[in-house]
Amino acid sequence: MSMPVHSAASCGRQGPFAAAFHRLFRPDPESLLGQLRSPLYLRWQAGLQLFSIIALVKFPMDKGFDRYWLAATLLSLVPYLLCYVRMYIRPVRQMSMHAAGLVLTALALAPFNQGAVIYLIAAGVTMALHPSWRAWIGTVIAASAAAAAAVVLAGAPESMLVAVPLASLLGGFSNLIYMRGVRRDAELRLSQEEVRRLATLAERERIGRDLHDLLGHTLSLVALKSELARKLALRDPGLAQREMEEVERVARHALAEVRAAVTGMRRGDLAAELLSARLMLEASGIVFACDGCDSLDLPHAIEAPLALVLREAVTNIHRHARATEARIDISNAQGELRMRISDNGCGGLAAHGNGVSGMRERVRALGGTLAIDSPPRKGTTITVAVPVAAPMPAAVGRDARPQPIGSAA
Repeated sequence: MSMPVHSAASCGRQGPFAAAFHRLFRPDPESLLGQLRSPLYLRWQAGLQLFSIIALVKFPMDKGFDRYWLAATLLSLVPYLLCYVRMYIRPVRQMSMHAAGLVLTALALAPFNQGAVIYLIAAGVTMALHPSWRAWIGTVIAASAAAAAAVVLAGAPESMLVAVPLASLLGGFSNLIYMRGVRRDAELRLSQEEVRRLATLAERERIGRDLHDLLGHTLSLVALKSELARKLALRDPGLAQREMEEVERVARHALAEVRAAVTGMRRGDLAAELLSARLMLEASGIVFACDGCDSLDLPHAIEAPLALVLREAVTNIHRHARATEARIDISNAQGELRMRISDNGCGGLAAHGNGVSGMRERVRALGGTLAIDSPPRKGTTITVAVPVAAPMPAAVGRDARPQPIGSAA
């Protein structure tokens, strides 16, 4: 029992330092990492670009060791790292200020170390991540002017006049293209979430209206007849009993109508999932096609699990397949429903992953089979085959209205 107590105490002693470190490097919600939900590519780029610091040592070492340039370089690393990291984790509106800090640091270091060109290039390349391309071009111009000042005033090599603008433009252009794609995907994701939210809200309102139309009159009738039966209970017990029997018949009829309405609501599971799949894939730039998806009339016991299987398969295409086309084919013949989900992505889908195992269990519970064909770099095809019972006669189908108990009397 003493070890957990000791560990908790140790964590308590380290807590304030860890909390301060977390606060110092936690991305602001309005920063690049915060707005884009901290994409992995952007974090790797920020980390790898720090290796350019090696040039700060290589350039002056070619001319020999000197304690003056070493001291100046070590001192410059503090404002450089501070400004560079804050370009990613502080609000985007402050990026220009931090880029200016990098340019000033480079000007201060230029008389001691020619590697100061790295700071200028870092400012120009990183500012390409800014939402405004004008801010990036302005930074490139400022960095080029600083390079010219270093050449004239500090005797820096004239190659800086070409290296700074060229590297800033080439490296920054790739960042600009990448960020346009990332922001477009973020906007599509937000619009898709908004579409889903509005669809959910509309469905809730529709259900509310249906329930009001379905139960409003019935419950009012139940309330009136119950009140009448209460008043007749002492004066005419027989009439009161007949009123309560009528209340019972109305209540049972309302219960049957509610069950029929709920069953009708559930029938749209697979159709709704197909619509959601179209929204998700097309928002991701994947061409979507569907055959046999318009005439679906399945029992809920089969439709709901198949909707979950479809959702998992489409999610895999969206997240992992890197596909440009996806297709769903559904057929129902000879008592068997077949659903084929295919894409032209990278393939190599693991046959025993958690998602695939869940799909296989759902299909197996329906007495069906699930086959996966996913050769590397040749796309993935998932085929589901499920036995379907023969459709019910029209007399007891979904169009038949339930009859209240006692109506035949």
